[in-house]
Amino acid sequence: MAKKRPQTKGKSHVSSGEIPVVGAREPCPCGSGRRYKACHGRAAAHAVTELVQRPFEGLAGEGDWIALRELVPAATVRLTLTESLPDGVPSVTLATVLPMAWPALRRDDGSVLLGLQNDTSSGDLSRDLADTLQRALTAEPGTPVQARRAPADGPRLQDLLDPSAAFEPVVHTGFEFWVPDSENASPEVAASLERANAAAIPTVKLSGVDGAYWCETPDKNHLRWVMPHPEEQLLDALARLHAAGTSSLAEGTRLVGSFRAHGLTVPVWDLPTGMSAEDVEKPAAEFAERLAAALDSEAPLTVEERKARGGLTNRQVTLS
Repeated sequence: MAKKRPQTKGKSHVSSGEIPVVGAREPCPCGSGRRYKACHGRAAAHAVTELVQRPFEGLAGEGDWIALRELVPAATVRLTLTESLPDGVPSVTLATVLPMAWPALRRDDGSVLLGLQNDTSSGDLSRDLADTLQRALTAEPGTPVQARRAPADGPRLQDLLDPSAAFEPVVHTGFEFWVPDSENASPEVAASLERANAAAIPTVKLSGVDGAYWCETPDKNHLRWVMPHPEEQLLDALARLHAAGTSSLAEGTRLVGSFRAHGLTVPVWDLPTGMSAEDVEKPAAEFAERLAAALDSEAPLTVEERKARGGLTNRQVTLS
């Protein structure tokens, strides 16, 4: 026999915008008498699981956001908010990763560090980061901000950050930016820094093109280039260049595949071990010109170009 639902007559109701998040099995705060998961929790659960394919779309430096999230070990960026910073908060800085994988940290001086390379509880990375940032702005100085489920109707980074401000990553050789005075850090912090620095892959951001990062590994060097173009159009263009024998950057380099990350495509080139970031600057700029011409072509792909496209597609790896 089905259970009768509790009567709701006479109960006070509040608007949807005022419904707080509670446990799934708890009574819904709206006063309906139903459990939260069967009432207003449905929309919240949907928002938590719905994947936003391009969480950084609309932000300045979308490609760099993706690179810092997925590819770059140690980097920081000074962020500019649309509103003035609260009293006692001198600055807000985005960091690739923080000690203990903290989502954010309010330093002793009141400044805020926001970690980018963290697990998030919803399908909208932008909303999760915005929630963490807002809580960091009001956290007690000297304390980390812990992870939590962001409200489904909370703001996104696009709502909090000044769209006109430049996004200028500073790539570091190590994680000394974690502490103001790394030379006088405690033995525990010094040991943590040493371990993190030992695992960091040397990385350099190219200055001549956007979203491109050179990195050094024991066997060979690589160039990873986050490109803003629609995936299908970009793959067609890369296939045209590959079939024409012009998809490499210079002698000894080779386009080996691509990543998919947060809605954009990241072509990857193998480079000789002796090819530095400075060495790849000019070839990358020249490749950008060839790519622009290939992107403008509307001609159907030839048989060889379709074959090249199939090879590129088979060598794609999805990071997010």
